[in-house]
Amino acid sequence: MSASLAACGQQEAPAPAPTQTATTPVRESLAPPKRDDFADAFGKACPEARPVNKAVCKSAGMGSIDFICDYGLGDDEYLRNEATLTQQDDAWVIADPEKVCAQ
Repeated sequence: MSASLAACGQQEAPAPAPTQTATTPVRESLAPPKRDDFADAFGKACPEARPVNKAVCKSAGMGSIDFICDYGLGDDEYLRNEATLTQQDDAWVIADPEKVCAQ
């Protein structure tokens, strides 16, 4: 004796409606900046300043395309200054050149 059980009033659940997923446009990114990349960007933004002696750059944070760079100028062996690099087209540029060059 076999019995088949069916729940009263239970129908197949309708398939969920597809939802639009928000997508972030893919942006080509540059390799993380090195000392020479920072020195080039700084030299273009501040041509009258002393040349970059040392520079260390680190990511500005998760999801950010910017980098924060600590640097020293001329004969200074200490990283006394700070600037933000951002991507522009296919190169690194100083995000706020007026402020950085005034230091």
